[in-house]
Amino acid sequence: MKRLKKTTFVWLLSVLAAVSFALPAQATPDTSVANKQNFSTDVIYQIVTDRFVDGNSANNPTGAAFSSSCTQLKLYCGGDWQGIINKINDGYLTGMGITAIWISQPVENITAVINYSGTNNTSYHGYWARDFKKPNAAYGSLTDFTNLITAAHSKNIKVVIDFAPNHTAPASETDPSFAENGRLYDNGTLLGGYTNDTNGYFHHTGGTDFSTIENGIYKNLYDLADINHNKSTMDAYFKSAVKSWLDLGIDGIRFDAVKHMPFGWQKNLMSYINGYKPVFSFGEWFLGTNEVDPGNHSFANDSGMSLLDFRYGQKVRQVLRDGTDTMYGLDSMLSGTASAYNFVNDQVTFLDNHDMDRFQVAGASNRKLEQALALTLTSRGVPAIYYGTEQYMTGNGDPNNRGKMTSFSTTTTAYNVIKKLAPLRKSNPAIAYGTTQQRWINNDVYIYERKLGSNVALVAINRNLTSSASITGLITSLPTGSFTDALGGTLNGNSITVGSGGAVSNFTLAAGGVAVWQSTAAAEAPILAHAGPVMGKAGNTVTLDGRGFGATKGTVYFGTTAVTGANILSWEDTEIKAIIPAVAAGKYAVSVKTAGSVTSNTVSNFNVLSGNQVSVRFVVNNATTALGENVYLSGSASELGAWDPNAAIGPLYNKVLYQYPNWYFDVSVPAGTALQYKFIKKNGSTVTWEGGSNHTFTTPSTGTATVTATWQP
Repeated sequence: MKRLKKTTFVWLLSVLAAVSFALPAQATPDTSVANKQNFSTDVIYQIVTDRFVDGNSANNPTGAAFSSSCTQLKLYCGGDWQGIINKINDGYLTGMGITAIWISQPVENITAVINYSGTNNTSYHGYWARDFKKPNAAYGSLTDFTNLITAAHSKNIKVVIDFAPNHTAPASETDPSFAENGRLYDNGTLLGGYTNDTNGYFHHTGGTDFSTIENGIYKNLYDLADINHNKSTMDAYFKSAVKSWLDLGIDGIRFDAVKHMPFGWQKNLMSYINGYKPVFSFGEWFLGTNEVDPGNHSFANDSGMSLLDFRYGQKVRQVLRDGTDTMYGLDSMLSGTASAYNFVNDQVTFLDNHDMDRFQVAGASNRKLEQALALTLTSRGVPAIYYGTEQYMTGNGDPNNRGKMTSFSTTTTAYNVIKKLAPLRKSNPAIAYGTTQQRWINNDVYIYERKLGSNVALVAINRNLTSSASITGLITSLPTGSFTDALGGTLNGNSITVGSGGAVSNFTLAAGGVAVWQSTAAAEAPILAHAGPVMGKAGNTVTLDGRGFGATKGTVYFGTTAVTGANILSWEDTEIKAIIPAVAAGKYAVSVKTAGSVTSNTVSNFNVLSGNQVSVRFVVNNATTALGENVYLSGSASELGAWDPNAAIGPLYNKVLYQYPNWYFDVSVPAGTALQYKFIKKNGSTVTWEGGSNHTFTTPSTGTATVTATWQP
């Protein structure tokens, strides 16, 4: 979020031509760019497009909007898609083991230069959109963008775009001449501006103070013109816009500011994407240091998209950057998030990004960053590395954390740590998909094990840069034998010997040392490691990744319902594509039975929807509450909790668009469906149901709607 005013062989040949590290002898489907639903084996590299490489000076902005030397960091500096193409083609990214890039929002932005407190500001960051269906001319043409997709895919690199449907650009309620007045265009045709917004395309409720979730959703972020997603025109517009970028071949979407858009609308959008061309999607829900938000977890579990794992990022910064917490805090975070997130391996981990101070601190030891990289590349989740991290770039605050790329050296220790560890996510499924177990710990040393079937990785980190650590009593799942450090001693790691029962011979872990020991083995039984996407309706396709499925079609199960025959679209030893069966809506455990009748483990909480989704705003008037009570919504559809008060929607809001005793919430519900529903009051475990008959409403087949009822005593 802008926190301002703001076919395997061909693949193997291409990768081997570009990189120097060893890859497994046979590539598997889950490593392929063709699998857009699963990023578990990938390493993402986040690029602020304008700050990377100027590949075509002809598209640079002119005049006050441009800083040729990039000394004025709130102006454009010339980075573009051609520049990214150049670094793909010269092997810089593949040499580092990068298999996905996340680029700035590619849509057309305003060209106005805005003066805030004596400083000129531009849309170099890509978050001041004017037309979500056209490309940002400062980054290049639509041809340049498609060339970027082609270049990336030729090197087996996936492309993730940033996308920010929360807002357009800075605007003023009273001054239509300010900037471009937040105007929104549909492929060149004006839809409307912020002032005199007769169609109600925007919210006009002032700026958020971030005090509540409701306040952040229905008020402007700073002076950014906030989209009213409850308008059918806006719902259709953003679905159409996303479709246009999906049609260009993108592999993933990072959604900006998901905490600040209606959750029901976003779930409805994800249902659309998953039904059309599903790609890995993750959102930004910012969390501060030590902040744990159940809302964050429930969004990741129920919205159909993953999240940037701020809880992970903030804790790693405390432990390995700032020294304000110990390895016990890191261990607690890892165990806590494993429980809180239904799909913890799908959350995107990171050390820093464009909205945070860079991890590297000027004057600090490089080893801290190198350790954090080693942790993130071998830990659970999908790792994202901020551009320039491999060059130890520093910078506190926006825009200093978004400086011009300083170097493209391939000899830095950080670059080579990434180079050695990134490929392990493809060659060792324990790192991509495994569970995490703490094996040895004190304030400064953390040794953890990743395990999937007989695949194991054991990682040891000593954050103390001056004192070595004596490691005794370490037990591992690694088989008997000697194991060398996968980092080759780059971070002063050592070899270990494992005896009977997994006992590791005593050893000394060097000061600041990091070592990675691993073992891989063929699957002895089917292991289901990943399902993607994790939400869809009957008829949608789901991709199942794992090991040991065999080469002959077997059966996929959603609960006890079998998927067989033509509904299995493809079946390979490591990947299956199947059609979601016509089962009742709800959460399911998915499993696989091989042709030899061996059944796998299950992946739980796969959300089968009732059908196509629309976003509906439910309003209840005159629902007075006692202290501690809140109002919730329950109803006949699975999306409304299926009359289970523990699964009811809410708590509803009552301060911005409607005020107490009137309550409201935007909900994703099945389209063209006759619903029955009621509101309830909850105070802890005490539930009070609304009286009278059930309310009824038939949802629209497309678009959005608002339905209003009065509380029935």
